[in-house]
Amino acid sequence: MHTLNFSHFISKAEQGEYLLLPFEMPANAASLRLSYVYERFHQEQIPLQNGNFLARDKVNTVDLGLLAPDGAQVGASGSAYPEIFVSQTSASPGYKPAPLVPGTWQIMLGAYKIAPEGVNVRLELQIESKKQRWLKGDLHVHSRQSDGIHSLEHLARHARAHGLDFIAITDHNQPVKRASFPKIDGFTIIPGQEWTHYLGHSNFLGVEEAYSGAFFANSLAEIQDRFNQARANGALITINHPLESDFGFRIDLEQIPYDLIEVWNGPMRPRNLETIAWWDQMLKSGKKQVATCGSDYHKDTIFERLADPCVNVLSWSDSEEDILEAVRHGRSYFTYSPTPLHALLSVGDYSYGDSLGWEAGLTAALAVQNLEQGDEIRLIDQDGSRTLFSADRKGDLTMEIPILKPGYLRLEIWRHFFSILPQMPALVTNPIWID
Repeated sequence: MHTLNFSHFISKAEQGEYLLLPFEMPANAASLRLSYVYERFHQEQIPLQNGNFLARDKVNTVDLGLLAPDGAQVGASGSAYPEIFVSQTSASPGYKPAPLVPGTWQIMLGAYKIAPEGVNVRLELQIESKKQRWLKGDLHVHSRQSDGIHSLEHLARHARAHGLDFIAITDHNQPVKRASFPKIDGFTIIPGQEWTHYLGHSNFLGVEEAYSGAFFANSLAEIQDRFNQARANGALITINHPLESDFGFRIDLEQIPYDLIEVWNGPMRPRNLETIAWWDQMLKSGKKQVATCGSDYHKDTIFERLADPCVNVLSWSDSEEDILEAVRHGRSYFTYSPTPLHALLSVGDYSYGDSLGWEAGLTAALAVQNLEQGDEIRLIDQDGSRTLFSADRKGDLTMEIPILKPGYLRLEIWRHFFSILPQMPALVTNPIWID
């Protein structure tokens, strides 16, 4: 927490002016809270025959506002509020959410009415730094703008009630505007679009318009144009459910730009197991391929639920930009639902999505919370898969794992969800790469 207390004297001669007080926004700021106090009234105690009258005359009115480094107005609240709050995802009335970029910001004091003797305004500025935390979300969600059945408002409230911190709206070939998103405190909606073609589906995340023109393409060159535009416009590109028989991805991945492979789509089933194994072969070949997951949610059925699976990301904030940066980097793992099951594999300060150099004596630390009886923890590396631990009751686990050579490490936790069915993955992580 960065706290700054200061004061500014406004003279009677400055009445009617707008005064700017600069301050420096540090790097990695998550939120700003600004409060100010000044003498608004002169009070006079007037004795009465059988009591007292406290007369109050308004003598000072000072307005408040905030400007970003580029001069843009972040907000202005007149003299209505003694305290304001701004972050990238929420703000006080009269202010808009804004990225708290480093640089010289300015507090605006409006000297609307000033007493003859002037007034001293005392201000306190509190800037909270970003801190990494785990967020839960779903990056593959459909609304009624394509073939889902729910409005954006319903989806957002359903997701929040379901324990999620964010969702991405990915309607088929339909872009979505941020202006249409409902505002729910503590919840982030990410714009996206599922580019849907006879040869495959791909999510373009984080942009309102991934490309210009229509979605359809009748040649590889036209397909490449859509993907190249999406990349140039800043989209995070996911290859969706690549091995599905009816709507798998049949475009040569070497011919297009992309970032992520959706290895877990909807409820765990044999096709997802095949996709995870296919992705693992990429890792064994030396390709540093980041994975993700998505429920492909349209409506609630026995086979389809929001955040089944759920992506768990380690993000610096709940802003769209920080969430997608964490997803892009691979600071994530996937679970069958927004479950309390949590697994962290780390090597010193490095974890999922990170690369570090190998050296003799290197050790990974494993910490798992909320295991169920029968859960099996498997470590997967360049040499295959081995069981580290099988839980004979509920509990938590910590363990040290020696790293004997370069390659990669990732985890899977397998669980018996139903006694009549075999074990299935309950949790799958992205790798740590050991170069």
